[in-house]
Amino acid sequence: MRPIGTSLNPLIALVLFVFVGISSAVAQPVFPNVTVETVATGLRSPWALTQLPDGQWLISEKSGSIVLLSENNQKQYLGDVPPDIYVAGQGGLLDIELHPDFAQNGFVYITYAAGEPDANYLAIARAVYAQGSLAAWERLFSVNSLKDTPVHYAGRLAFLADGSLLVSVGDGFDYREDAQRNTSMLGKILRLSDTGEALADNPFYTGAGGPQDFIYSLGHRNMQGLVYDAKNNQVLAHEHGPAGGDEINVITAGANYGWPVVTRGKDYSGANISPFETYPGMVEPIVNWTPSIAPAGMVQYRGEELAELDGDLLITALKPPHFHWVRIQNGERLIQKPVVGSLAMRLRDVAVGQGGAVYLLTDGDDASLLRMTSAD
Repeated sequence: MRPIGTSLNPLIALVLFVFVGISSAVAQPVFPNVTVETVATGLRSPWALTQLPDGQWLISEKSGSIVLLSENNQKQYLGDVPPDIYVAGQGGLLDIELHPDFAQNGFVYITYAAGEPDANYLAIARAVYAQGSLAAWERLFSVNSLKDTPVHYAGRLAFLADGSLLVSVGDGFDYREDAQRNTSMLGKILRLSDTGEALADNPFYTGAGGPQDFIYSLGHRNMQGLVYDAKNNQVLAHEHGPAGGDEINVITAGANYGWPVVTRGKDYSGANISPFETYPGMVEPIVNWTPSIAPAGMVQYRGEELAELDGDLLITALKPPHFHWVRIQNGERLIQKPVVGSLAMRLRDVAVGQGGAVYLLTDGDDASLLRMTSAD
């Protein structure tokens, strides 16, 4: 046995060094080589997209329109939308999602801002899609905590395995303390039935009909990414922090994610919002971005086109760098880095198409739909 402290034979040491170096290099995941092409242009402040079973896309525009994009990339504006959309600031038409049983019922869900400047709120409506049209709109749910700010609606939708619906609700900016109050729906993820009712197995359900009956998690700021990971039966969400402190969280029913008691960001003035970056009983983020990237959309990749990304999160951002790759396993972050540096533009949303290609919405008044495929 070699005594402790005895030097290795130089040749053996060199071999070990080369072997370890190669092993480390091989162990580092590399984002696949991809090609990005433009599919459609001339979109007006798009916010979200979802693909129909026939391969066409529905795209929401914040100004209050829904675009049907055909397989040969022709745009058609669907004229029938809820008449009470409030378009101001960050408000307007937001997320768009298909019911899990869309093939049978044709239901399309949207979130949107409704109300007036001094009393506005997030709402959920449902329509029936058939043969290139949306009809029979009905409002299913309204956030009953009114605000007078046209910002921080959040508004993402995600269906769970049991058919219930999650919706993210922002804190309204000037109402951030409400994120910690069960008497308010602001700053929460809510869970409801697919027809808009509170569910008796929600963590704070009382049956009294108040906001707490709907609350799934609390302590949020402005969540614009919401994903249900069916394989692992978990919910992931990302949210905008203030100046810094953007987050990804694994969401657990009944958990408190801290805002505004806990944050790693500062007020836009530079002042401290809270002295705490952690606090007993409040969940720490899996990913923190400081400085902020302004995360917008998020999708979990499932598909064959970029199979090495299976289960990973792809995130669009409104600040550079604009496209991020995140891998989370067993509640731990394994990868978090910007990729595809050629995407030097504000990116609003992201989705995975039926063939496994990644589709990206750019942001702004003259936006585009991009398609990302393997270059190998």
